[in-house]
Amino acid sequence: MANIHLVGGEKGGVGKSMVARVIAQYLIDKEIPFRGFDTDRSHRSLLRFYSDYAAPVAIDRYESLDTMVETATENPEIRILVDLAAQTHDPLVKWLDESGVMEIADEWGIAIRYWHVMDSGKDSVDLLKKLLDRFGPRLGYILVLNQIHGDRFDLFERSGEKERALELNARIISIKKLHEAVVMKIDASNTSFWAAKHKAEQDATGLGLLERQRVKMWLKNAYEQIDSLSI
Repeated sequence: MANIHLVGGEKGGVGKSMVARVIAQYLIDKEIPFRGFDTDRSHRSLLRFYSDYAAPVAIDRYESLDTMVETATENPEIRILVDLAAQTHDPLVKWLDESGVMEIADEWGIAIRYWHVMDSGKDSVDLLKKLLDRFGPRLGYILVLNQIHGDRFDLFERSGEKERALELNARIISIKKLHEAVVMKIDASNTSFWAAKHKAEQDATGLGLLERQRVKMWLKNAYEQIDSLSI
């Protein structure tokens, strides 16, 4: 069965692209074939760090978005990984509805999973409600509690949306925060997480021994969380 993984959350600053990069590195390290698509016109994070595996896609052009599904139908053995930029919910929904994507997915046996990346704020909970209201049981949900702004998700726990999502068979994982100075060095050098944890002869990251160790420990924790999903 082909799998399309949409990594979103709609709100900017919750770490959607970082999560997409972690998934990409996970698939590479696990030797799981995939094709990435990047919808962010300004930053192109997935394309920037994993250019050998990703291609740009225009969220407002149906023929561009169509390539994601066509790639899945033509290559059912690979995973499709889509990094959704902020404020892409409405054009994505319009394309899904007007193109009958859900119907095509059912016909071709394509599983569509939406990774809703959340921080600890109220906006992420409100956007989850909007997502569940719109799609209900039509999508597979993975809720990513990203600790980028804190590790307490009390608002989410009390909102009722957690129970609602679980009733729709949603899976919930938690991603720890990577030390900010390490993130800045990785981003400044435009390197993958693999390069960040392995010192090369011509090292461009400037990461020290313990900084590399922090990357390894952070990825290990993230991989353990993703392992539980069987993607």
